[in-house]
Amino acid sequence: MIYIIRHGQTDLNSKHVLQGQSDHPLNEVGERQAQEAALLIGNVSFAKVYSSPLTRALQTARIAAPGVPVVVDRRLIEMDYGPYEGMDLKNPSPEMAEFFSDFVHNPAPDGMEQLASVVERCGAFLEDVLEEARATDVLVSTHAIAMKGLLEYLNPQSKGGYWSKFIGNCAIYTAKVVEGGFALPVELR
Repeated sequence: MIYIIRHGQTDLNSKHVLQGQSDHPLNEVGERQAQEAALLIGNVSFAKVYSSPLTRALQTARIAAPGVPVVVDRRLIEMDYGPYEGMDLKNPSPEMAEFFSDFVHNPAPDGMEQLASVVERCGAFLEDVLEEARATDVLVSTHAIAMKGLLEYLNPQSKGGYWSKFIGNCAIYTAKVVEGGFALPVELR
């Protein structure tokens, strides 16, 4: 089975700033969230933990699965927001407000990674770990949009439904491995 977790809170999350691929650590709240996630996961004995290279995801992985070596995979990094990184989410630019209003029908503004690219790289990661997840439990620590890309890949019938879904800090989804691939993802919290 595969477990997918979004990183805990950072100071930029608490200030509603778009952090994207900039590298920021967990704050105290984020560390507590990761500890609570570890309790929610319970007695799962992960054979492998994968993480985005960004500090907040690495910290979350190490707290959620203590003692298990973490393998960094760049395909799990957050969406590249380009010139919009650092933007105040309470006062987005007009083009970002339009993008946020309907992710499915509005392409990402110029200079940003497109959602199809996020799904493609996250899907390639899932295909690479499929056999491993068939044999053992695997934890994946990532970011909100990258996590949505993983979920979209796992459930293509959603037709973009995950893009508008709120995924909070340390939200966890699981997906069992079934004949032919992964089952539909299920939210733990």
